[in-house]
Amino acid sequence: MDLSVRDEVRVEPEFPVKRRQCATPPPRFFPVRSGVARPLRVLFGALSVALLAAGYVWLTRQSWVSQTILPSLGTIAQATGQILAGRDFWIDLGYSFARVTAGFLAAAALAVPLGILAGSFRLCGSLLEPVSEFLRYIPVPALIPLVMIIAGIDEAAKVVLVFLGTFFQLLLMTADEVRRVPLPLVQVSQSLGATRLEIVWRVLAPAAMPGISHAMRMCNGWAWSYVVVAELVAATEGMGFRTLRFYRFVQTPNIYVYLGVFGVVGLGLDWLFRIMHRLLFRWSTVGDET
Repeated sequence: MDLSVRDEVRVEPEFPVKRRQCATPPPRFFPVRSGVARPLRVLFGALSVALLAAGYVWLTRQSWVSQTILPSLGTIAQATGQILAGRDFWIDLGYSFARVTAGFLAAAALAVPLGILAGSFRLCGSLLEPVSEFLRYIPVPALIPLVMIIAGIDEAAKVVLVFLGTFFQLLLMTADEVRRVPLPLVQVSQSLGATRLEIVWRVLAPAAMPGISHAMRMCNGWAWSYVVVAELVAATEGMGFRTLRFYRFVQTPNIYVYLGVFGVVGLGLDWLFRIMHRLLFRWSTVGDET
């Protein structure tokens, strides 16, 4: 019996193919999910600031850009000196900081325990999360008329607006962090005879606290945007009120100064939250820079 054998023809590629190698070291500049040397991170951070400043200077020197909209850096620096030397700026900063702190702390004191319960017990989650999911989509500015009717136009109304803007978000984020705790921790605790209360407050809550700390850092940043909204209505002092006042008198350099102060204060608080996170949760990497 004659068997025909088909010869396999191997086609060589026109260009050499680069073969992959195993156990290669990660690239120095852009490794995927890997650490980078701190001096290199600082260099790239300074580069981003320099590029932003250079882009702004380039725009201000264009003939089609109005100085009213984009004042020069020299004009902004001059306005910064005048504002920092005045008394109104420090009063505005103090009022805004107090409103944000009061509203955020009130939201955290209530949202974190409720979020832990919602993440620990499905029935508590079914009770709290649908309402929170619904209310968190209502824009905070839309609540201003209702808050003014209920709480008036004094400090309480502004604190309530900050509270409403952060409470529901923080509750849901806390519940999600509790659910991320590995289930074997709960099962081992049950095997050792722990009660439900002990599992919640001695296992789930401590294990979720690094993630909750990260969520609180995020919500504190959102609180500053809500206090600006609150101060746009029925306020006589505050960062948001002063910014609107500058707009009415077309004082654009002063607006840029206050926007810069918002950024500096936000970065300072974010830095403070990161330090506290590292001091309290040295064993965790949640929210830390790599």
